[in-house]
Formats: sequence, structure tokens, C-alpha cells
Amino acid sequence: MNPEEVPKDRRPLYAVESISKRYGNVVALENVNFSVAAGEVVGLVGDNGAGKSTLVSILSGVNVPDSGHIFLDGEERHWSSPHDALEAGIETLYQDSGIAPDLTVAANVFLGREILKKGFLGLFGFLANREMQERARKELERVGIATPAASRPVSKLSGGQRQAVAIGRAVAWAKKVIILDEPTNHLGARQAAEVLDVIRQARERGLAVVFISHTLPHVLNVANRIVVLRLGEVAADQPASTFTRESLLRAITGLK
Repeated sequence: MNPEEVPKDRRPLYAVESISKRYGNVVALENVNFSVAAGEVVGLVGDNGAGKSTLVSILSGVNVPDSGHIFLDGEERHWSSPHDALEAGIETLYQDSGIAPDLTVAANVFLGREILKKGFLGLFGFLANREMQERARKELERVGIATPAASRPVSKLSGGQRQAVAIGRAVAWAKKVIILDEPTNHLGARQAAEVLDVIRQARERGLAVVFISHTLPHVLNVANRIVVLRLGEVAADQPASTFTRESLLRAITGLK
């Protein structure tokens, strides 16, 4: 799907309106409006201190805004914890990826969602490892992730492969919205291209994707729309096709 193919009048799947957040005397966000539709990738960009992390923490349920409203599927919601957002279908992948290196690929895919053996053994917490391995392989393949055997420890994978597993897990479990915080950070060109392909596949599956990145070419490559935060306020919100790398950089810095 190309940026121009996203209907301009499509109702947002996930949105915040007039969101503000302060930390003491520091204004992190001021009257921010942000939305993303199903089947849309919105790039969220801005300099350090622009308010991106604070907005992501509110979208993912980590922080509660001082004022404003959160809507999912047109219904106002109030997250008291990340678990609330997760249960509502919002998956968030942070920069540290949340991967457990000592566990296998399958165990990481099912981390927190482990499948127990049926019958007596399951009552004592025995895991259905073979089932998880097969389902993990299928899920990762479904979202376009090519990884080594699901039974392989993550500690044996390259940095790019670990990130691929983390992103594949998030996309596989997301029901409505996926928030990706710097998913291509520290990846080589080939690995980053694979991640961008996964983001496109998430969009094609009808997920609403929020893509936070400092790597502007990646944002321009995959986003339908770009929202620029500057000093806690929305400085720009427009189709990605209207930006060049230079004009996007000007919007971020405020320089003419």
C-alpha cells in the first residue's frame, strides 16, 4: 500500500486528543493530538527531548496523562497500566527489545504467554515446548521473519536476528496496534530492510503501526504519514509523500 492509497477520511483506530504531561516544571507534552488508522504506518519523529518517549509511554499505558483523552475504536479508554493496553490489543516494542538471551526463540515468542502441557503435567507447570516451537516458527514465517530453528537459544543469534525475533513476536501478537520504538537502530542495511518489510506486512494485515525512529530515510521509506514533535508540541502532521529528507529535518529542528 502506497502512502497516497490510505483514505484521508479513514477513522482513526487509535487516537489521543489534547494530551498534556508535565514533570514538575518541565512540560513534556502540550495539547498534543495524535492518531493512527488501521492499515496505516505513522512515523513519529523529533529531536531528543521533543516528547516522543512521553507520548509512547502514554500510548502504551506506562504513564497517565495530566489531561486529555485516549480513544481506541472510537471509545474513550483509560489505561492504568501497560497490561490494560496490552489486553486491549496494543503491543509495544521498546528499544531494548525485551528479549531474554538465555531462552530459545520459541520461549521468547511465547514469553508471558507460555503453553502448558495438557493433562496432569500441565498442572505442575510443564511447558509444551514442541508445540511452542512449531507455532513460533509458523508465526514468525507468517510475518516474514526468517530465523534459525525455534529451539535455538537467542544468545546464539546475531543482533539483527534478535531484533527480528522481537519484532516478529510483537507483530504476531498484536491485535490492533503495534508501537515500534527505534526498531532499526544499530542494524545493518540488509537487516534494517528486513525490518521495514515486516512493518509493511503488519500494515497489510490491517494493523495500525506507530514507527518511532531517528533514521529519517527509514521513516520516509515506510510511513504513510509523519507526525513531527518539537518541544512537546506537534510541529507537523502530514503525508510522508509531502516530505523530503531535507524538509523533514527542517520540520524537526524548526530551522528554515
